[in-house]
Amino acid sequence: MRKHYLESVFGPASVVVVCDGDYCGIGMQVLRNLRESGYQGKVFAVMPDCEEACGVPVFASVAAIDEPVELAVIAARAATQPALLRQCGEHKIAAAIVLSGGFSETQESGLALQNELVEIARGCEIALVGPRCLGIVRPANKLNVSSARSPVAPGKVALVTQSGAFCASLLDWADSNGFGFSAVASLGATSAVKMGDVLDYLAQDPHTHSILLYVERITDARLFLSGLRAAARLKPVAVIKSGRNEAGERAALAHIHTPLGSDAVFDAAIRRAGAVRVTVVSQLIAAATILATGARVKGSRLAVLTNGGGPGVMAADWAGSQGVPLAELTAETVAALSAVLPGHWSHCDPVDILGDADGERYRAATEIILADKNVDGLLVLCTPQGFTDPAACAQGVIDGAQGARKPVLTSWMGERLVASGRKLLVDAGIPHFIAPEGGVDAFGYLASYRRNQTALLQVPEPLAENHRPDVYAAQTIVDHALAERREILTLAESKAVLRAFNIPVLPSSNADNAVDALVAAENVGLPVAMKINSPDILHKSDVGGVRLNIRESRSIFTAFEELIRDVAERMPDARLQGVCIEPMIDRPHARELMIGISRDPVFGPVIHLGAAGTAIEMLSGETQVALPPLNDFLSRELIDRTDAARFLRQFRSYPEADLGKLSEVLQRVSEIACELPSINTLDINPLLVDEEGVIAIGARITVKAPASSTVRYGHMAIHPYPANLESLMMLADGSEVLVRPIRPEDARKEQDFVSNLSAQSRYFRFMHGLDKLTPDMLARFTQIDYDREMALVAIAPGQDGGQTFLGVARYVINPDGNSCEFALTVADAWQKRGVGPKLMERLMHVARERGLDTMMGEVLAQNPRMLRMCKRMGFSALRSPDDPEIILVSRSL
Repeated sequence: MRKHYLESVFGPASVVVVCDGDYCGIGMQVLRNLRESGYQGKVFAVMPDCEEACGVPVFASVAAIDEPVELAVIAARAATQPALLRQCGEHKIAAAIVLSGGFSETQESGLALQNELVEIARGCEIALVGPRCLGIVRPANKLNVSSARSPVAPGKVALVTQSGAFCASLLDWADSNGFGFSAVASLGATSAVKMGDVLDYLAQDPHTHSILLYVERITDARLFLSGLRAAARLKPVAVIKSGRNEAGERAALAHIHTPLGSDAVFDAAIRRAGAVRVTVVSQLIAAATILATGARVKGSRLAVLTNGGGPGVMAADWAGSQGVPLAELTAETVAALSAVLPGHWSHCDPVDILGDADGERYRAATEIILADKNVDGLLVLCTPQGFTDPAACAQGVIDGAQGARKPVLTSWMGERLVASGRKLLVDAGIPHFIAPEGGVDAFGYLASYRRNQTALLQVPEPLAENHRPDVYAAQTIVDHALAERREILTLAESKAVLRAFNIPVLPSSNADNAVDALVAAENVGLPVAMKINSPDILHKSDVGGVRLNIRESRSIFTAFEELIRDVAERMPDARLQGVCIEPMIDRPHARELMIGISRDPVFGPVIHLGAAGTAIEMLSGETQVALPPLNDFLSRELIDRTDAARFLRQFRSYPEADLGKLSEVLQRVSEIACELPSINTLDINPLLVDEEGVIAIGARITVKAPASSTVRYGHMAIHPYPANLESLMMLADGSEVLVRPIRPEDARKEQDFVSNLSAQSRYFRFMHGLDKLTPDMLARFTQIDYDREMALVAIAPGQDGGQTFLGVARYVINPDGNSCEFALTVADAWQKRGVGPKLMERLMHVARERGLDTMMGEVLAQNPRMLRMCKRMGFSALRSPDDPEIILVSRSL
């Protein structure tokens, strides 16, 4: 694949700094940073209002520079910037960073100016960073095109932020604490180059091992999550976001004028993307510290080793509040510790080895605890008591941790007395934290990262073929309501939509008068429940709109009249559309839940789950949320996060509810969210769940005409698995092969496919010698984002249980959003049988359906078979000006 288009931002061969008037000070700071960072490329300056520019050539305008320039850094009055950016476009500058403000933060007039910059950048194919940002730092390329005053040392952690002030503060902390970064990207308004673009670049960056992300706003949820998921597949990402509560949101809106959406939904999005959420700056620093070590965990159980009871209790308290479980030490571990520790040690976790502990005691305890199968990580604390030698204790931990494959974190509490011990730990590469809470937080991030990675790998597919929903019927009901300009479906319509998606629903009949109510009651069978039918009333029982357990027909008339009268008195403006008659069901063990869909202004459809009915009185009443699409794993994870989870399992005389059926309903609701973009809200309340299964009692759906986007699943933040692309493909010899999109669980098949290719076929595909795919490459090829790329695999049905790949065709959308680059590989034994052309035809069809207009690729000149196939399929060919051994092929779709 070609180099990433943001390489012009992070690794330009030449830079021009453009500034005017009051902004010359910023321009001079950028020039000083370039000089002090040791940048080796050419540097120019356009500073008409400045007398000198740090010794670099000064020009009157960008047009006056008679050499190619790759990156422009601009600090100028907002009104002058469109003209400056046009000059950059005319000079074929590939990227621009706008440091100065005066744009969207000034509301309408500034936003219009910012949009003009974006249009100019798009038309001139300029990667535009900013405006109102601190700039870019790339130590590996000796590049510092920022206005930051703090130097940036090389490191393995990348920092991406939308706040220049936050970025400057963190860089000052890093400089003071000897912490380095692989890259620093202060993106400001993220008008053109967005966080998702930078995350995509960092995902492929060999210098970056982990990423810190500061988020103020998200303007493109699909792009953000796509980039975040791509990065988190390969390296840990820790995220902090402002505007977490009402006060913070008000402050943020005054600053950025962009809807923030629900913080709970943002939390769910980060969890689903496989990243880790932190809430305060100290936690972000803790995350940076632990992520920089490359440590990983296999579980979430933490052991604490301390020479003082108080610090151990502090660590245990914080672990409990953060949901980090303390390890249950095995009997063998307790016995081993008892053999080397004084008799009055704590005999449990936290392991208190007492205030007179020396280096040998620390060494032995560290070694024994790390060997415990119930321990996933160890936090070691030391306080300078009595005759404590902090340096000797630190050396003991270093020696005890030798060869351990579990993370060891430390906190030598104090300052002057423990300084020597801290230095030993840091020099040995063991993470150190000032307070125990920091160590607990850091371990919690590792555990959360591992857990969230499991969620990242989930690719929900539609449920079983014989239970596919009747999407046509449901969409027809919704379209009928929209055609009548109604926003609320009737109860009957709402239940019909649920039935179309195979959700068990309690039958009901609507009656306009008492006689119809009697007929309906006799049809469904007494006893019955009677409920007012009104689109304006959400909680019917609150206004006297429910009568239960009516056992005699003579009571139907009275109940009907009372319902109409009582509701009319309490809500005189409500539209009353009769009374619904439902059979009374006897489910003595049923728990009442609420399942719903809502629309977040940032992330779109969101699934809700929580307690309903009387259970709310015993629980918090809060619902948990998840982003669709869901599968069984994600649905059960959502269930486990609710307060109601413990009541769904065996509880007193209540047998365990059928969690499988509940999971299935959540998946069905997820399918509604995916397949019906016009659904605005959905409430199933209550949903009864017991050992016999589930049944929806109440249902309410509101609808809204979808946005103008006609792309399927365009309303979703996460693109579902495109099951509609699965099909059989007939070859020229009459044999059939299965074609479907690739999935994460295909990693072993993909590895075997590449390993079994001939050396020549591998060289033709990857253009260099390659024996097998690395773990990073394997993740990149199989854990794809179906929105930005597609990989179709051909599998021979029945062969090896469907385990063998015959061919793989894939495309990745280019940054312009209109074209894509393809790659095709066919197993040697299946070449010359038409697999390649057939796969390419399918791939081009998918790309065309996605709205792409051009497909291109690179083919080695010594691969005549591929070149002939491309010619037959209408591709044009052109020898690469950069490498004569590569033929560039392209075709309009």
